[in-house]
Amino acid sequence: MGPLLFLLGLLVIGLLAKNQSLIVAVAFLLVLKFTGLGDKWFPAIQQKGINWGVTIITIAVLVPIASGEIGFKQLTDSLRSYYAWVALLSGIFVAVIASKGLHLLQNDPHITAALVFGTILAVALFQGVAVGPLIGAGIAYMAMKVVGMFSGL
Repeated sequence: MGPLLFLLGLLVIGLLAKNQSLIVAVAFLLVLKFTGLGDKWFPAIQQKGINWGVTIITIAVLVPIASGEIGFKQLTDSLRSYYAWVALLSGIFVAVIASKGLHLLQNDPHITAALVFGTILAVALFQGVAVGPLIGAGIAYMAMKVVGMFSGL
C-alpha cells in the first residue's frame, strides 16, 4: 500500500506543478503496477532505464543534425563566438558530471529518492525544470567529494 500512496502523492504533485514528465512517468508506473506487469518490468527499467533515457535524449539532441538544420557550417560559424566556446566547455563539464552521477546512482540507488524529491520540490515551488536525477547525482557526487576532502573521509 505504501508504494501506491507514494506514487499517488507524486501524481498529485505532478498535476499541481503541471509537470508532464512526472505525470507520464507516474501514470506509466501505476499502469505497470495495476496490470501486474511491474514484477516483470520494474527490474529491467530500474537497471537499464537511465541508459534508455540518455539514449532518447541523445536522439533528440541529434535531430537538428539529422534534419539538416545544423551542419558543419553552423558549427564552424558558431565557434567564432566566445559564447559558443563557453557552451562547448559547459557541455563537456556537464557530461563529465553526469557520468559521475550515473556511477553514484548505480552504486547508491537510495540517493535517487532524495534527488527525485528535490527535483519535485524545485518544479513545484520554484518553477524549476526537471532535468532528471543524473545531473543532480553528478553534482551531489562532486559535492560529496569536496566534503570528503575537507573532512578527511
